[in-house]
Amino acid sequence: MGKYRRVLLKLSGEALMGESAFGIDWDTLASIAGQIRTVHDQHGVEIGIVVGGGNFWRGQTAAVHGMETAQAHYAGMLATIINALALQDALEKLGVDTRVQTAIAVTAVAEPYIRRRAIRHFEKGRVVILAGGTGNPFFTTDTGAALRAIEIDAEVLLMAKNGTDGVYDADPRLVADARKYEQVSHHEALNRRLKVMDSTALALCMDNKLPIIVFDVDVEGSIERAVLGEKIGTLVSS
Repeated sequence: MGKYRRVLLKLSGEALMGESAFGIDWDTLASIAGQIRTVHDQHGVEIGIVVGGGNFWRGQTAAVHGMETAQAHYAGMLATIINALALQDALEKLGVDTRVQTAIAVTAVAEPYIRRRAIRHFEKGRVVILAGGTGNPFFTTDTGAALRAIEIDAEVLLMAKNGTDGVYDADPRLVADARKYEQVSHHEALNRRLKVMDSTALALCMDNKLPIIVFDVDVEGSIERAVLGEKIGTLVSS
């Protein structure tokens, strides 16, 4: 049994790209799905997943190029649904019963997000992928992940990064002696503007005392290690 009974896993769209420049790398998707199956099947952990859409679409970038901002954000929500359907397919190929729920209605391919129905799916042993962000423009999928984690009573928010193994005081790709935090408070992360997640999402976690573990999903077995409570990445807590 894992340390946590129910978790919310946040996957960026970029985490699904692997070495590709765009879209989904299928070997990477299969690897992530395999990690999720291990956590679900071997450790009995209830798993909600929020996935981003940056591998297909970035609303901020489209807005900079002149697209109306709210429209650009809605397009980004649709990109998260593409990723959710691909991840659902990968999980079900491994025998993991999975449901996709969306914050915006796409009833031909997914259920609408209903909190009590999502919790019932967990109770029946299903993985639930929560797509479409919050359903509102001007909010990131980080905020969507924080919101859903609190709504479903998750015990921890797992921020699975690609190529980043925790929270640093500077960008380690640009600053050679950047210091990695093993543990930091929500308040300090906000005050220092550390790149855990966007400030709205981080404040939501702080107000609800929701711990966050930031780790590198590219390392095989990292999701399992986080769920088992092993020391990995950076713990952000109250």
